[in-house]
Amino acid sequence: MTGQLYIVSAPSGAGKTSLIKALLADVPGLCVSVSHTTRARRPGEVDGVNYHFVTPGAFEAMVARGEFLEHAVVFGNRYGTSRAAVAAQLAEGQDVVLEIDWQGARRIRELFPDALSIFILPPSIEALRERLEHRAQDEAAVIERRMEAAAQEISHQGEYDYRIMNGQFDAALAELKNIVEARRAG
Repeated sequence: MTGQLYIVSAPSGAGKTSLIKALLADVPGLCVSVSHTTRARRPGEVDGVNYHFVTPGAFEAMVARGEFLEHAVVFGNRYGTSRAAVAAQLAEGQDVVLEIDWQGARRIRELFPDALSIFILPPSIEALRERLEHRAQDEAAVIERRMEAAAQEISHQGEYDYRIMNGQFDAALAELKNIVEARRAG
C-alpha cells in the first residue's frame, strides 16, 4: 500500500513547524520529509532531523543529478525535497508531510495530483510580526524581509485544498488532524 502525500505551507512564523511536530506526535504512520538546505544551522537544530544541511556546491550537484522533486530559493538560501527519500517513505506505506513553500507546493501538485495541500494562516499580519519578533531568531532586517514575503506567500493560499487559521494552537492542530484522518478514511 502506498502512502499519502500532504503538503503544508505557511508564511514564516505562522506556526507550521510546531503544528506538524504536534501532528506527528499524535498521528501514527505519518512522517515528515526532511528537506535539504544551504542555510546555516540554527541553535538546537540537528543535521538529518530538522534539515540536511549541505554546502551550496553540494546542493547544486544534487540539482544537476535530478535528486530533488522540487527546490527553491527562499530568503537567499536553497531548499529541496529529496526524490529518493519521499519515494522510499511512500513505498513503505508511510504518509508523508512536505513542509514547503508555495513554489514547491505548486511543483509537487504537478507531480502528485492526489497530494492534499494545506495552508496555515496566522490570525493577522500583526500577530505574525509579534511571533517573529518573540521567537528572537532573526535580526530586524530579516524580520522585515519575512514580513514582505508573508504577503506573497499568503496570496497563494487559494491554490491549496484547505486553509487553517492558527489563532489558537489546539484548535488549529485539531483541524489539521481532522483533515488527515478524513483523507485516510477515504
